[in-house]
Amino acid sequence: MNIFHKAKRIVVKVGTSLIADESGKLDHDRLESLVNQIAELASRGSQLILVTSGAIAAGVEGLGLGSRPTAIPELQAAASVGQGLLLHQYGKLFRKRNLQVGQVLLTQYDTTHRSQYLNARNTLKKLLDFGAVPIVNENDTTAVDEIRFGDNDTLAALVSCLIDADLLILLSDIDGLYTGDPRVSGEAKLLNEVEEITCEIEEIAGGVGSKFGSGGMVTKIRAAKIVTCAGAGMVIANGREDDILVKIMDKMPVGTFFFPRKRRISSRKLWIAFGRISKGTIFVDDGAKTALIKKGKSLLPAGIAASKGDFSLGDAVDIADKDGCVFAKGLINFSADELNQIKGLKSSEVSSVLSDEASEEAIHRDCLVIL
Repeated sequence: MNIFHKAKRIVVKVGTSLIADESGKLDHDRLESLVNQIAELASRGSQLILVTSGAIAAGVEGLGLGSRPTAIPELQAAASVGQGLLLHQYGKLFRKRNLQVGQVLLTQYDTTHRSQYLNARNTLKKLLDFGAVPIVNENDTTAVDEIRFGDNDTLAALVSCLIDADLLILLSDIDGLYTGDPRVSGEAKLLNEVEEITCEIEEIAGGVGSKFGSGGMVTKIRAAKIVTCAGAGMVIANGREDDILVKIMDKMPVGTFFFPRKRRISSRKLWIAFGRISKGTIFVDDGAKTALIKKGKSLLPAGIAASKGDFSLGDAVDIADKDGCVFAKGLINFSADELNQIKGLKSSEVSSVLSDEASEEAIHRDCLVIL
């Protein structure tokens, strides 16, 4: 796989379970090991971006708490204290390797709004131009549910798109993607490579996060869909294995590698697909699915069987087949109420139900992305 030799821009995501000990406080030895590995890859000529969890864990330690809090205000307070402490630790360790760091705090608002999206992109790229290592985290101190990513796997994937990364490495506490849950099934086998993320792959991506983290394999598969659509590869690997980053880049048989899609999605369509929050789902018949995937057509009301969600004109919606498998996403030309009135109708019949100015397409092909 030449991608490992050619990868010049690499995003590394590390979860809380890897850099927190059993009490929920920072594991300083593992932090140092991670920094040394990133510095080694940087010395080879790669640009590295670190997406890190651990702000709350650092805050738990800094505030002298006995355990990780559960109430939202307490978690945000711990994150507020911990973000500075975590950056200080990273900065100190990277300076030992003659590398500077720059902190970038993001919320989903920064990726769903085009101007913020471009501002974040410019900041990250300029940090790389300066030779610094951007350290990215979700802004837990101010984020509320409506603008949270909820997991750093998704954040890492979107950061990969922002800066046109060649490779995303998700370091977890599991060796990779298995055919089942290895914690409950002795027959589960590690998948070394995934060429295409099918509905079957998504179905086997079960499991939950660790005691101190959030998210599971489901969020990692979602991240893989994002980065592979952007033309980058992705690896899920066990961050507890010694020198795991070096082993990955040296093409040793570790983790699960997801191949990039051969046809890369444009920057604008990537933003539609993954930078916009879906406000609902549209279910289409087999004919419409074929027209969208095979023929590159717009989605017409005639092919729509049903919808769910409260969306408005211009909102992003998922497009699913009759079995519920989401295969596309786009910007809708009708509200949920309007769509319910015209679903199944021919284009020529739409104006008689709504108005002469109503669009003939439910979603125009220029605003539609096949996932």
